[in-house]
Amino acid sequence: MRSVSLLLALLLLGAPAAAAEKRIALTFDDAPRHRGAFFTPDERTKRLIAGLRKAKVRQAAFFVIPGNFGKNDGVGGEQRVAAYVRAGHVIANHSWSHPALTEVSATEYIANIDRAEAWLKAQPGHRPWFRFPYLNEGRADKAKRDAVRRALDERGLRNGYVTADGYDWNIEGLTKSAREAGKTIDMKALRDLYVETMVGAAEYNEALMRRTIGRSPPHVLLLHETDLAALYIPDLVKALKKAGWTIVTADEAYADPIGKLQPDVPSAQGTLTEALAWDKGLPAPRWYERADNKVADPLFRARVLHER
Repeated sequence: MRSVSLLLALLLLGAPAAAAEKRIALTFDDAPRHRGAFFTPDERTKRLIAGLRKAKVRQAAFFVIPGNFGKNDGVGGEQRVAAYVRAGHVIANHSWSHPALTEVSATEYIANIDRAEAWLKAQPGHRPWFRFPYLNEGRADKAKRDAVRRALDERGLRNGYVTADGYDWNIEGLTKSAREAGKTIDMKALRDLYVETMVGAAEYNEALMRRTIGRSPPHVLLLHETDLAALYIPDLVKALKKAGWTIVTADEAYADPIGKLQPDVPSAQGTLTEALAWDKGLPAPRWYERADNKVADPLFRARVLHER
């Protein structure tokens, strides 16, 4: 009964989108990230900004880890974050040091959020959104989950949820490992795999969301500040548009009433799409198949490294 009430409340909170409308915002975690497979961090930022501009993405959101400044990328972290803002993008909280909620106390976790927010709230382009590292909202520990939810509410922060996840970080990690091992990388195949995987994540979750709540809200795609994003964002945006998607701002996506929902599921981790589907009682799997190393890793080896 509670699940039915939850979904009815959602439908009452906002008018359904047009049946054929597919909207998505691009968001990037872990800025400023360490060196990747191909570029220095500074080169990556310049390429990513140029790629977003070429793709005519008006506003993406970067979820920042201030504790990475001077650690993962030398001295340029703050300047790189500022460069994203100057280019028209926005920044939000991804914690100070990227802890998993299940590995620390709620008190420690909240202090970690506060430390990051103290830096972020003074910056241009700041938005009052917090994205859980690893999308880990406490898993089965509901007391811890609820303590952090209360703390966010008290601070005027909202959950920077995602609705579509294609494990782009895993493709980046596999690419970096292959480069370090001296393996030959088929760059065209890498581009095609990256693009098709991210578009596939959007398509899968859009269909699941329609099954779950009867409409498709503006989706939020989880990406990371990676070299692959710097290389292939124009290709990804082109492919999304070809598949019927409109790129919207993070501000527009997070204005949707779906963000007010807090599904009560047995284990809180993952996309909001999965949580809502689970809350409604839809059977597993409720996640995109390539968001699984057992599927994604062999695919990378076969297509990008041509290993059998």
